Amino acid sequence: MSTKQGRMGWLFASPYLLYGIVFFLIPLVWSLFLSVTDWNLIAPTFSFVGIENYVEAVKSPGVQSAFFVTFKFMAVFVPLVVASSIIIALIVQGLPRFKGIFLIGFFLPYLASGVVSSLIVKGLLSYNSPVNEFLRNSLGLDIDWLGTPFGALFVVAMIIAWKFTGYYALILTSGFESINKEVYEAATIDGVTKWQRFWKITFPLLYPALYTVLILSIGVTFGIFTEVYQLTGGGPNFATNTWQMEIFTRAFSNLQAGYASAIAIIASVVTFIAIFLIRKILETWGKRNGWD
Repeated sequence: MSTKQGRMGWLFASPYLLYGIVFFLIPLVWSLFLSVTDWNLIAPTFSFVGIENYVEAVKSPGVQSAFFVTFKFMAVFVPLVVASSIIIALIVQGLPRFKGIFLIGFFLPYLASGVVSSLIVKGLLSYNSPVNEFLRNSLGLDIDWLGTPFGALFVVAMIIAWKFTGYYALILTSGFESINKEVYEAATIDGVTKWQRFWKITFPLLYPALYTVLILSIGVTFGIFTEVYQLTGGGPNFATNTWQMEIFTRAFSNLQAGYASAIAIIASVVTFIAIFLIRKILETWGKRNGWD
């Protein structure tokens, strides 16, 4: 019986295992192999260069900018998307009915194509768009939204925050629902204000959902590509040159597949270390609030 159950377990797990092998394990091994070669995507032959690609990547201004740009995006995007998700979750939580309909409405941007939303925003922020025409003619403001380093970074972060806010609000709403209402009743009897109730009761008890949202949002910042590619191309002056943008440019524009693979491996290591450290910090905060 146990053997039969084991076979059934492997059978049901096989689609995921096959997916992992085809789309993760094989590409990872292939990328590791390419990272020590000078293959250019076209030539049938290549040479082994050892760690030369890694050394060159570490010294590259493009790779260095991608490292810092990722954390700049994180500093703008994560607080923005978490705050907006909490606000939306609180609004939906306070509704007397039709919570699911409102959550679906906020969730729909998550399903939108990044290419389409980026092109729409690019049109809205173009020089002759109705938005900029109104700002120039009515308020005397001539804003180059994507022409300044901070402006371009902020616009990209806003688009991605708009896309993910509804998804994260859904997670946080489930976290709000899991909090025992008797705790609030006891706090009301003790004369606790709404502000104190949120920071002293709701926020700590929301830790599991908030932990999930923070880890997911931080992970997003290491994979930003579509919006940057469509809106800025990594500019101006490398201000939005993310890891994925640098890898794409090196692999498909400069035809340096081996070098791009080395950058991808470095990006993976940086991502793993950063998320690991952030997780430890969040877990320490959770333990202080009684979450072991």
